[in-house]
Amino acid sequence: MSGEFLGISENSVHKQRVIIPSGFKKKFSEAAKNTVVVTKGALNIIAIYPIDVWREMVMEAKGGSEKERLHRSQLIFFAQAEQVLEGPGRVKIQNMLLEEAGITDTVIIKGEGHYISLWNPEKYKEERKAKLELHQKTFTSEDYQT
Repeated sequence: MSGEFLGISENSVHKQRVIIPSGFKKKFSEAAKNTVVVTKGALNIIAIYPIDVWREMVMEAKGGSEKERLHRSQLIFFAQAEQVLEGPGRVKIQNMLLEEAGITDTVIIKGEGHYISLWNPEKYKEERKAKLELHQKTFTSEDYQT
């Protein structure tokens, strides 16, 4: 299965296309063959799943709890058709998804473990600020000790 996507980068959106960072592309498994599914994610983001992760996730959710089955149907409802990354790793995003996420000419690309998220830069900054405040209230340097 495709590996853990971690990290963040910023890039431009050109003709509905976003370039996936090369470090993320290297994490795609042989089974994924640079094929992805693009759908709506939580917090009004766009989620990009390598095809191997997508297939495993929807199969597991099919037999899961009522909430998991509802989540599966929502992911499928908003999903674009499978697509192979173009050239250096470009992925085409439907205008409707870009508009719903508030993404225009610039995008934050963030690794979310087994999927990649696309954020409106301002919305990402707001979410990061909220998480930073929670982080500072919750953890101390002792929590980082092994």
